[in-house]
This record gives sequence, structure tokens and C-alpha cells, in this order.
Amino acid sequence: MMRYIKLWVALGVVFILSFAVLGFYGGRIYHTMPPIPKRVVTTSGSVLFTGDDIREGQNVWQSMGGQEVGTVWGHGAYVAPDWTADWLHRECLWMLNHWATTQYHQTYDTLDAENKATLQARLQTEMRTNTYNPTTGDLVISDLRAQAFRAISQHYASLFTHDPALAPLRDAYALPSDVIKDQSRVAPLTAFLWWATWSCATNRPGDVVTYTNNWPHEPLIGNNLTGSMVVWSVVSFVLLLAGIGALAWYYATERHPDDVEVYPDRDPLLAL
Repeated sequence: MMRYIKLWVALGVVFILSFAVLGFYGGRIYHTMPPIPKRVVTTSGSVLFTGDDIREGQNVWQSMGGQEVGTVWGHGAYVAPDWTADWLHRECLWMLNHWATTQYHQTYDTLDAENKATLQARLQTEMRTNTYNPTTGDLVISDLRAQAFRAISQHYASLFTHDPALAPLRDAYALPSDVIKDQSRVAPLTAFLWWATWSCATNRPGDVVTYTNNWPHEPLIGNNLTGSMVVWSVVSFVLLLAGIGALAWYYATERHPDDVEVYPDRDPLLAL
């Protein structure tokens, strides 16, 4: 009997510690999560979309399969790509090529290493600087980034509808044609995907890592793996193996006599 009391105490300790850790980090996540802005506006004053558009876009995303169709922030299926990683890379390349064309009259890929580094530094400042104003609820972006948003939105509009030119890409992503049948639902979806990508690229206030802790990996803006991610990934993996090993050791050291099964004379479920 005493043996079982010790086991119940051990189980209680595990529950208490587990929920304490969950509660602590759940609180941190709540206070550091990316805000949904009231409006996304350009420096020239144009309103791109609103927070309601972002929320509606999330509904569109969920209605088309959600995380069964690719991933967002690294959570979901692995048939289609991570859309935040895809959008981020496309946005970075669009802006780099725009600057390279207007400043050097070349594409970004054809520039020398020095000029590439210059444009990357400009891009990192553009993308990682947090311009959300918690007082007004506005998220202000440059007119150039707004142009990039419109260009990439057009790509996604073609991808999620029926553009024949993107049929091979849809096949590669295992997406059917006309995933979104109502054209009016495309704009909210792109607003949601842009906001999710903004969270991946913009530093938290007063910090040097993004809201998603530098996920996804994108060297063009310095989204690299942080030391804390490596440490805690290793620690969690080691603790998992240690816990499994401790359970196996305990089971192996305990004596388990063969129990005699006693069956009831009458099916207890019949009384239901």
C-alpha cells in the first residue's frame, strides 16, 4: 500500500510542476504575442486593410483546410509549404530586386557581394523594425512594402483560384484548383498571411528577436536560430529521454507477479 502512496505522490508532483511550467510560459506567450493592429497603413496615409480583415482572413484560412493545407508559423501539415516562410522569402526578394533595379539597374542576384550586403542591411532595417503603435492601434509600413504586399497578394490570388499558369505549382503543393471559389475572400486571406509573416520578421518591442523567436529561418533579414532555441530544444529532448529511461528502469526493477483475472458473472454494462 505504501508503494502506491509514493507513486500517487510522485504523480501529483509531476502534475504540479508540469502545470506550473505551462502556466508560466503560457503567461509569457500571452504578454508577448503579436498584436493584431486596428489598421495597416502606409507612410503616405493609405489604408491597406484592417484588423477585421485579418480576422476574416483567418476564417478563410480555416475554411479552406487551415493547417491541413501547408503550415503557418511552422504548425500544420507538410504537403504544401509554410506560407509564412514562403511569403517572407518572396517579400524579401521582391524588395531586394526593386532596390537593385532602381539603384544599380541590375537584378539582385547579379550584384557583387558588397552591394548585396548593403541592400540586405537596408532590408533588415525595413523588415525587423517594429512600427506598431499600441496607442493608436496602427501598424505603419512604407509605401514600398505596400507595393510588395500587392504584388505577392496577386501571386496568392492566382495560386488559390484557377490561374492555369500556376497549375504546376498547385500540383506540387497538392492544391486543387479554386481552393477559394469566392474572389471576395482572397483579400482577407492575403491580409491574414501578411500579418502572420509580419510577426515572423518584426522584432518584439525592446528585443532583438521576432515575435516568433526568429522563425522561420531567413538569412536575408537575419532570421537565424537563437541560442535559447538550441538550448531548450536539447534540454527538452534530453529530459524526454531521461523520463522514458526512468520509467523503463522502474518497471524493470519492480516485481510484477502474474495476476489472476476475475471476470464478473454478469455484464456490468447491461445495467446501463
